Amino acid sequence: MRRYVLTGTPGAGKTSILRGLAALGFGVVDEAATAVIARAQARGEGEPWTRASFIDEVVTLQRQRQRQSEAATEGVQVFDRSPVCTLALATYLGWPVSPALASELERITSEGIYERQVLFVRNLGFCEPTPARRISFEESLVFERIHEQSYRAFGYDLVDIPADDVARRVEKASSALGGSAEHGHAGRTPWQY
Repeated sequence: MRRYVLTGTPGAGKTSILRGLAALGFGVVDEAATAVIARAQARGEGEPWTRASFIDEVVTLQRQRQRQSEAATEGVQVFDRSPVCTLALATYLGWPVSPALASELERITSEGIYERQVLFVRNLGFCEPTPARRISFEESLVFERIHEQSYRAFGYDLVDIPADDVARRVEKASSALGGSAEHGHAGRTPWQY
């Protein structure tokens, strides 16, 4: 099993690329932070990222999804973000690195969970706000730099996915993944939520 991370700034088009890769048969694992935010907002909490426990909730869900993905023993999986992204998020929000996040960063590093090549989706020149994404374009550029610095600090090699139409971005990502899903499962996989 080869596990790759797809990352970038909020609003860069990661979800569209991920859906395109799923349609090609790659196993995909959705972003944990968005799910944590959606659950909290469904309970009436407008800005869950303003409390310190938010980071640990993201780490816990990321770990659960990664471990559940181990049921697939062949092919390629693409993860929408990783604990390195959670580190970038904590840095951006001004939260300290919690023991849970530090432990998860150590685990993914020592166990070599993710491939060293990371698909880095570059910004589109704008950032559309959503209920979970309340960030200006200028702020998103700062967040993009923090992500890039975080991955480089952990020794990952960034494969740029530049701004372009979705089909060409999916093609670029697929090519970086070896161009074939290799026994991946098309569409939704058991570990998606």
